[in-house]
Amino acid sequence: MSANKKQKCKQINICARIFSVIICFTTLIFAQYQIGHYSTIFQDPDRSNRNIETKIYYPVTIIDDSTVTAIGQFPVIVFGHGFLISWDTYQNVWEEFVPEGYIMVFPTTEGGLFSTDHQQFGWDLQFLVTKIQNEGLNNNSPIYNSVDNNTALMGHSMGGGAAFLAADSLCNSGNNHLKTIIGLAPAESSSNGVSSIASALNITVPALILSGSQDGVTPPTDHHIPIYNNLSSDCKTFISISGGGHCYFANPNIFCDIAESSASNGISISRIEQQSISFDFLNLWLDYTLKRDCSDFSVFQDSLFNSNSITFDQLCLQNPIANIIENEGVLTSSIIGTGYQWYLDNGIIPYANEISYSPNIEGHYNVEVFFLSGCPTISNSYNFIIDLGVLEKFIPINHAIYQNYPNPFNANTTLRYDLPKDVFVSIRIYDMLGNIVSNLKNRKESAGYQSVQWNATSNQGQPLSAGVYFYSIEAGDFRQTKKMILLK
Repeated sequence: MSANKKQKCKQINICARIFSVIICFTTLIFAQYQIGHYSTIFQDPDRSNRNIETKIYYPVTIIDDSTVTAIGQFPVIVFGHGFLISWDTYQNVWEEFVPEGYIMVFPTTEGGLFSTDHQQFGWDLQFLVTKIQNEGLNNNSPIYNSVDNNTALMGHSMGGGAAFLAADSLCNSGNNHLKTIIGLAPAESSSNGVSSIASALNITVPALILSGSQDGVTPPTDHHIPIYNNLSSDCKTFISISGGGHCYFANPNIFCDIAESSASNGISISRIEQQSISFDFLNLWLDYTLKRDCSDFSVFQDSLFNSNSITFDQLCLQNPIANIIENEGVLTSSIIGTGYQWYLDNGIIPYANEISYSPNIEGHYNVEVFFLSGCPTISNSYNFIIDLGVLEKFIPINHAIYQNYPNPFNANTTLRYDLPKDVFVSIRIYDMLGNIVSNLKNRKESAGYQSVQWNATSNQGQPLSAGVYFYSIEAGDFRQTKKMILLK
């Protein structure tokens, strides 16, 4: 968790003991961004130009008449409100996430008492996941050029159930914007032949469900847990907040609170406490899934095991770890990913970003493999030893000596050089005064890609002090000197 987030969480816990006004005030003071907002009406041509009135909240640096979006591109959260719960009841949600660098999108549809259509609401959410990308390309929009490709679907109660309906359609269509689905006490939506529980079977993106253990409005055993169990996601987490309720994910709402007072028993924490617990986990999950912050996923995992405020269930299949396969001097990752980074002796090899790498220096190699979802994995170390028979096939055209690696170094470093023909080679190490401190090579060598290691000792085998040293090569008519730095 970032320092900013830790500070905010500490502030929230303090303010919970005082009153909610101070919470809002301190949140704004320490916010990374301010909050801009506007309203618009989108039309869905696939549903007879259905009007979808939408509230959009976005990061800004300064609140003024222009409310220009902050510089950068920001991930999107499309949020579905609960049954008879107005979108503005979730002010706590947008005041939490927008200052952290997210754009939040709230459809205000399907708020009627008798006319609510869960399927239509799901389609509204589905439509907005794609539509908001187009909004980012509209030069007349306040969020022009500020919309990141990564999007989350999130919803509470009815809106949580509708979010799973939307995710079902998006996963089936191969949508590449949706990166995660989050349900806050999601309700089973079973009107008009649709079902959130059934839809979960088709959802493959990472999923998170938060539930209050004392929720009597949408009992977890009937709603939240069946949705979670049916999810086909490779990474899914269910968090039950001990003593939590249904309505406490949002700000006070008369209809929800009346229903809760008659249906839920044994709620033992406050609304502020439930929201604080929820936001701690949600911030980490969103940063992991939408901002690809793998360190936050590690903190998320630690928090699951160490929190006394929750119980949880989780199934997260880790991305596979590659083995390195050597064939005729070429190293290849055994795992296919979306990207690669090769390392030598724990240091990055510049521009080594393909599935295979042809080394010309002995040492311990690793390959990091990247994936569309989840954090990258890094292989076990592979000790590469030069096969002279293989290298004889590859003779350099020109003489060359390369910068030692690593540099700066402590105790050991490697010097690489190219020989286009058989030649007598002399390699010497000098101190700052020009004194020879070590004779590394003084012999005839064969043409090819060569290397030698230096352990920072003198000709007498004594360790040398930290400082700047020079290494020089003479190979026939070729002479060159480079600088290196020894650390202690």
